[in-house]
Amino acid sequence: MSGGSPSPSRILAIAGNTFTDLVRQKVFLFLLIFSLMVIGCSSFLARFSFQEEFQMLKDVSLGAMSLFLSFLAILASAMLLPRDLEDRTIFTILSKPVPRHEYLLGKLFGVLYMLLLSTLLLGGLFLAVLLLREQSVLLETRNSLSSSPQELESALAEIRQSAFNWNLIPAMGILFVKSSLIASLTLMISTFATSGLFAILISSSVYFIGHLQETAREYWLGGIAVHWWSRLSAALLALVFPDLQAFNLSDDIVAGKGIPMDVFWQTVALGVLYTAIYYLAACFVFQKREL
Repeated sequence: MSGGSPSPSRILAIAGNTFTDLVRQKVFLFLLIFSLMVIGCSSFLARFSFQEEFQMLKDVSLGAMSLFLSFLAILASAMLLPRDLEDRTIFTILSKPVPRHEYLLGKLFGVLYMLLLSTLLLGGLFLAVLLLREQSVLLETRNSLSSSPQELESALAEIRQSAFNWNLIPAMGILFVKSSLIASLTLMISTFATSGLFAILISSSVYFIGHLQETAREYWLGGIAVHWWSRLSAALLALVFPDLQAFNLSDDIVAGKGIPMDVFWQTVALGVLYTAIYYLAACFVFQKREL
């Protein structure tokens, strides 16, 4: 049903209701508690040198954030349309002057709002654990190191450099962009899926394919004589399935490398492009679907 020009108020109302429903889901609370426990306990997973300890803390925490946000995006987005169809809520909404593309956009915004809050919450906890551990190591070093003031200050500066760096902020931003892409992809799959479970299984498969795509492509095209259809198939695979390894910048951060701003913005632009493409595909499929 056409509703004329796009209405931000209608979209935000649907997004707000979607966000409220997602908060009430027990699966979100379970995954959130699990991720909080992993991040909170990660400082006890290593007791090596402070460089190795901070590296382990960053690696475990960013990995937990990435897994939580990705699977939250899948679980939340996959159940939106099937649950509304089961509760017949969708018929009430679409019987009003609400176009289908606004309905989908409101649903997507609700999931993105949930993902944003989760990123801020987990990121805040991660940084708090990291900074608290940094202060603990600094205090231990001051009490145990008996050397000249210059050597002590040099040791403290090395600890600060190994602990927090500003590249952690864009790294967590990339994780949010990645989860947004996955949410949009899952929403598209749910527009033609027969059930929420089917959408979860397909989206999870795409998630793993996306992470293995780069390795498979290098193996596939690594031969001396590569046929043209192999290159074409690899290109089509890259278009259909997003290369999620392109959003894996955390390894460089953990290793102490910085994220160039041009790489950061290119990655963000790639994520936004994929998100928009999957949303438009969802609108096309959902418009043709008989309810």
